[in-house]
Formats: sequence, C-alpha cells, structure tokens
Amino acid sequence: MPALTLREILALDSVRSAAPSLLAGQDGLDRPVRWVHSSEVYEGANFLDGGELLLTNGFGLADADAASRRRYVRELAARGAAALAVEVGRSLPRMPDEVTDEARSLGLPLIALCRVVPFVRITEAANRAIVARGLSGRAVRPWGADHTAALLADLADRQALNQPEVEARAALAGFRPGPGSRLVGVSVHGPQHAAAAAIDRSARAVGGAGVLRAGFPGDVLALLALPDTGTRDPVRALQEALRAAAEPSLTVAVGHTVPTGAGWLRWSDTLRTARTTLELALTVPPASPCPAEGPLVTSSRALALERELTRGGVDANRDRLSRLVEHTLGPLLSWEAAHPSDLVRTLETHLRHGCSPTRTAALLHIGRQSLYQRLERIESLLGLEIDDPDLLGELLAATCAHRVVRGMGAAGAGGLRTVA
Repeated sequence: MPALTLREILALDSVRSAAPSLLAGQDGLDRPVRWVHSSEVYEGANFLDGGELLLTNGFGLADADAASRRRYVRELAARGAAALAVEVGRSLPRMPDEVTDEARSLGLPLIALCRVVPFVRITEAANRAIVARGLSGRAVRPWGADHTAALLADLADRQALNQPEVEARAALAGFRPGPGSRLVGVSVHGPQHAAAAAIDRSARAVGGAGVLRAGFPGDVLALLALPDTGTRDPVRALQEALRAAAEPSLTVAVGHTVPTGAGWLRWSDTLRTARTTLELALTVPPASPCPAEGPLVTSSRALALERELTRGGVDANRDRLSRLVEHTLGPLLSWEAAHPSDLVRTLETHLRHGCSPTRTAALLHIGRQSLYQRLERIESLLGLEIDDPDLLGELLAATCAHRVVRGMGAAGAGGLRTVA
C-alpha cells in the first residue's frame, strides 16, 4: 500500500484544526511522508533522515537574520524533508518572506499553521495514520505487511528510526512494555515453530510482560519485556527458562538487558547482540564441554570475548587472530600436531574457571593428577607460569581466538551454518 501523502496528512482533523495554509511547494502535496516530527531546535535538520514533515513553532526563526532563515530552509531540503510546517501568530507574527521565498525556490512545501494546536496532538494522529497505512516510504521488505517482522528487522538492521515511531509500531504489534520492565533480545536457530513456542513458554515462565517475535531466514528473533525485580539476574533466569522450554534441536542466544526507556538504539543493540551471539554459537566450538543432551542456550555475556575478537566481522579478523594464536600458543600447537593431546582446550578451560584444578578436572572428566601433568607440560612448552596475572589476559584471548579460527575453517568447509 502506498505511503501516506502530505495531502492526506493535511486533511487529518488534528491538522485541519490548526488552519494550515500552503505557502510554497504546491507540487509536493503528493510526496510520501514517512514520519511527523516536532522540534524547536534551530539545527533540526540534523535529526532528519528524509521524508519527514517537520513542525516548529518558530522560536528558532524569530531572532534569526534573513541569511540564517534561508540556510535553515536549504538544510531541511538537503536532508530530504517532505515539508515544513510553522506555527504563526505567537513567536512569529507572520511567515518571514525569506523563508517563503527560499521554500518556493527549492520546491519545499511550506505550511503556515494559523491556529495554535498542541503539536503532540498532530504528531500522534499523523504517525498513527502512517503506521496504520503500513509504514511505507522505505523499501518493501520480503515480509510485506507483517508489522512485527518489519519492526524487528528495522531494529536489527538499525534502519533510520526514531523513538516515537518505534513505540507506535510496537504498539500496533501489541507490544507495550511498561516503564519498569527491561528488554532483552533473543535469537533462536532451529525449526521455527519450536523456536517460537520455546520463546513464548520461557517468557511466561519468567513473568514476561510482552513478546515481540517473528521468524526470519536462519533464526527466530524476539524482543522480550521482563520484570525488573531487582533481586534476580533476568538474563540468567531467562536462560534457565529457555533450557527448560527449548527442544534439543534448538540453539538459543540471549542478548543483554536494556531499560525500556533507554531509547530505540538500545533496543536495537540487544537484538543485534543476540544475533551476533547466535552466529558465533553456531560457528565457534564451545569453550567448555557441553551436555550431550538438551538445547544449547548461551548469552552475549558468555561469548563476550568471542564477540570482541570478531568485531567488524569474522572473516575480516581471520589473519589477525591467526597471528595471535601462533604468537602465543605456537609451541602448544606444534606439540599437539605431533602428539595426541588436548593442551589448548585444557588451558582455556583452566583459565575460564579461575585456575581451579578441581573445577577444571571435573569439566574435562579427568583426574586431578592427569590435569597437573597437562598443566606442567603447558608451562614447560610455553616457558611461563600460567597463573601469572600478567599473562592471563593474553593466554585467554589466544585460546579463545584458537577456537574462533577453528570455527572459521569448519564454517568455510560447509560444516556449520551462520546467521549473518
């Protein structure tokens, strides 16, 4: 369905009550309007992405000189604004001639609002109409009129959005998180019906206040509103619920939590982090032995080091990570190539679990004496003490990079599927 036009916006009751008068840009009445903003900031053009109707009461124009007013109109046109609507009668007794002249020369529709109407009334009505029309004005997504999928895709792809638009579109999809809740992104790989069911069941189990969920090629993506109890880690609680609800065939990645009122960019961050974490979970061998049965449920915090090492893309970091591995772990890799052993994995497991022999031996299913022999071999080959605090960061980064590089090779050979 085509986008709402400027002509249709001007016909809305809330706009008509402001007695709009078109002073310039008559040929632009059929322009699509992507969103309606109000701003009293003189540099308002900097906040536009194109296709917006900007409302202003003229405070920023009242004290500006003629050249500044012309520049203001030129900047709006350069940013692709659909139109400019200025309230006249309070701060501006009349529309400045230079504003009208510049708008005419640029073909920018210029509207004088001759009666005072709260802008919030206009923006709410207009943006609600835009949402209901189907939010066109952007390239048509493969999922068409599926508002939930379109919103999640725009958030995950960090399309040009703004908070009122995100909230309006979320409300249209039935997602209205309360001010005291926290949002977390979840990305699930596997049969979509099973993934959707697991997300819904786990959300209910943790007392979730809402779920925004849709299926995409490669994953089911969701944004969950969780209660902020202040006494329990919401990510940990959600992971436990997902382990109980998910089928063994699923791989689940949980993002970090963000406050509902933190803004749409933070909403986007947790969704993007969940997707990146899922890609790594599908590509990189796990750091610690996993249970033979049940789903793989991980989180952005569990794969934080992997995400940092691959920031900017897995393939883009291949050479850098390979050099790190060779520089730090070269003697271990040479030994492992000539002798069947598990020294690199032993080293990483030991480092990740506080250098505790008891925990490391239990996770590797070996006796403590066997573990001590491996650790002595590692220290002998590397010529260092692995519990030296100055070395812990480098050793852990290198052992993690080794797994990432191994995962790259498996994915490149077709052994694993990512969700890039």
